[in-house]
Amino acid sequence: MRVGVYVDGYNLYYGGRDCCGGRGSAGWKWLDIRALVAAAIAKQGGWTNASLHRVVYCTARVDAATNPSAHADQDVYLKALRATGSVDWIEYGNYVARTKTGLLATQDPQTRKPQIASSAWPIMIQDANGAKVPNARFMVQYLHLEEKGSDVNVASHLLLDVLTNAVDAAVVVSNDSDLAFPIRAARDRVPVGLINPRSAGYTAGDLQGKPTDGVGGHWWWKLNAAAYRSAQLPDPAGTFTRPQGW
Repeated sequence: MRVGVYVDGYNLYYGGRDCCGGRGSAGWKWLDIRALVAAAIAKQGGWTNASLHRVVYCTARVDAATNPSAHADQDVYLKALRATGSVDWIEYGNYVARTKTGLLATQDPQTRKPQIASSAWPIMIQDANGAKVPNARFMVQYLHLEEKGSDVNVASHLLLDVLTNAVDAAVVVSNDSDLAFPIRAARDRVPVGLINPRSAGYTAGDLQGKPTDGVGGHWWWKLNAAAYRSAQLPDPAGTFTRPQGW
């Protein structure tokens, strides 16, 4: 069974960061995509004859102007993926830097939901008469960095391969509900495995379903810290060395 693998690189990265200790955590970023997916497939009872036929990694290059060190580290990693055969194709979207305006907010440590900041000491807003305005809000401009295009590229490669019979089964690595339609369409034609990059929380409702939907043989899987840490590229990977802190 020829399996096509379609990876949303940023969705996978943020999932790994959550699983492995947060921003700045080390020991997991030098990720071997092919090994990671192969290990997940091996745990599924119904795909015993699966072989990874095509691994497509969808990402966008980090903006060198706003984060030159991350850009350099990512460049090494992308070259290592190709040099080792961990992926067969890298599809690039865009990494966009914009200035946006919004309400000042903090993150609730328990729920992780935004809490809008209001006027309070030591920063108490007063009106023209010197009266306190406790319900005042703060508008701020901030740098907004956004990856664009990976979800569309995942969907496009998935459907192109399924509709041209280039693969007999598919694995999608993402928890982005925007992929609901292409995944649902693919399930009508081939078995589909969905790998959620986050072990905690839920799989997006629009991505859920039943193993018997469409042609059947579908499965769902969640990654954890052990899965990330055990699927690492060799170091060095050809002529490419794992960046410091990875």
